Amino acid sequence: MLEIRNISVEIARKRLLDDVSLDMQPGEVVALLGPNGSGKSMLISTITGEQTWLSGSVRFHGKPIDAWQPKLLARHLAVLPQQSVLSFPFTGREVIDLARIPHNTGQEINSAIVDEVLAKLDAQELSKKLYPNLSGGEQQRIQLARVLTQIWLPTQMPRLLILDEPSSYFDLAHQILLLKLVREQVGKDFSVLIVLHDINMALSCADRVGLLKDGRLHTVGITKSVLTEENLLSVFGVECAFMADPHTGQKIVALRHDQESIIEKEIMVQGNAL
Repeated sequence: MLEIRNISVEIARKRLLDDVSLDMQPGEVVALLGPNGSGKSMLISTITGEQTWLSGSVRFHGKPIDAWQPKLLARHLAVLPQQSVLSFPFTGREVIDLARIPHNTGQEINSAIVDEVLAKLDAQELSKKLYPNLSGGEQQRIQLARVLTQIWLPTQMPRLLILDEPSSYFDLAHQILLLKLVREQVGKDFSVLIVLHDINMALSCADRVGLLKDGRLHTVGITKSVLTEENLLSVFGVECAFMADPHTGQKIVALRHDQESIIEKEIMVQGNAL
């Protein structure tokens, strides 16, 4: 459903993405992980057509992404950015209602969809409050409800939800709720591309993982095969160990705290150079 071929992006003569290729199939969760500045959000912006690329191609359901009519594309693809700025005194529900604009389903169906999504996210009370008065985590839940509402109903083609660090403002309870919702929604007509910093969250929800480093796709593949001690050391510069959750058997990662981090090493090198 999504084909990214040899994408390179350059801004002010700096290569931000370098020959990145990635595919997505209907019914899977693909997680993107990597250090800050590795190109994760830039790749999302390129996929959605917000960022022009130097070379390569992006196709959604076999059609170039920039050849889609915006209204039609919005019926099948929804994007949650890292941060959504809105200062107008809309209620949370009014923000969510905007998501149904691309559709011609009528007020009754639209309202029922919003009610269902709000219940899924435990956000009914938030929807009654003014959006600018909400905390960062509460605003993120409203925005998550908005993008889900946008592509909630099945269409003739599989739908794609793109989430850029959706849990960054969430408390632990709502991080778990997000993971559960992602896994519930994914099926043969619904896929999720999610940018994460939390390795254990990727282990819990992703079918496949892509590791980005310095604008290049270092590794992509089945989650348990990609998230290894060797790959995490190579990409993040940290040593870790894997173990099994005693209750579920789920693979989890533990980072070593007694090691000299790559950041500390860089600071030391810079200090010596001075």
